[in-house]
Amino acid sequence: MSVDIPVGVLTVVTGVAGSGKSSLIGGAFRAAYPDAIFVDQSPIATSSRSTPATYLGILDQVRKLFARASGVDAGLFSFNSKGACEECQGRGVLITELAFMDPITTHCESCDGRRFAESVLAHRLRGRSIADVLEMSASAAAGFFPEPAVRSRLTALLATGLGYLGLGQSLATLSGGELQRLKLAARLDASGEVYVLDEPTTGLHLSDTGMLLDLLNGMVDWGNTVVVIEHDPAVIEQADWIIDLGPEGGKLGGEVVFAGTPDNLLTAENSLTGEYLRRSR
Repeated sequence: MSVDIPVGVLTVVTGVAGSGKSSLIGGAFRAAYPDAIFVDQSPIATSSRSTPATYLGILDQVRKLFARASGVDAGLFSFNSKGACEECQGRGVLITELAFMDPITTHCESCDGRRFAESVLAHRLRGRSIADVLEMSASAAAGFFPEPAVRSRLTALLATGLGYLGLGQSLATLSGGELQRLKLAARLDASGEVYVLDEPTTGLHLSDTGMLLDLLNGMVDWGNTVVVIEHDPAVIEQADWIIDLGPEGGKLGGEVVFAGTPDNLLTAENSLTGEYLRRSR
């Protein structure tokens, strides 16, 4: 299989399950272009205490703001360090290990699940404690923080449709699609790069698909090349270039059945994607 992928546009790779999309992009293309930014739905290699705020570096900036406002050490505002609740060690829960059984997790009554020592929660930034801030959604936090260092990272979360995430929410609670968009939020400041995304609409509400499309088109406008593996008709129709694989899956797949614009895909022969788009109109 051989195909050209144009530079500086949004290319969508389509095809039924098993048609060879992952082999082409995740395998051959990734091997040929190891410097490309691949953003998939695989788990993020972080600790069990990781949150959107820690992953994006937001918490580092917030801790500095609290320290400056309170005149104390920034380490006091970390639930992994000095400020942690002594009872639960900053977990917010108590974990009881049992022989031959799954551990039992219970709510920490000492800190009421807020993970910080009471003395730490007494320190305030514009009337809010550090626990209050971590309980905010990204959207709410964007209205609370005027500081550019924090707002820029929050803006990236909003741009990827993750404004509803809590800043202190465990990454273990996120879906594969949410993790992919979180990874993308961490890399949105680049230009002149090649981005590859694997079905970024997974888990995304229909009302947020338009936001994702604006983001993808914006990434192209910033001078990037964006390649997306996707099945959502809204994304396919917004593409500048489409590579459709097939004609079917498994042994009957692995061929490039079409490469061109969305309009031309509608009249392409042997393209199940083109047939689906025609019927959906």
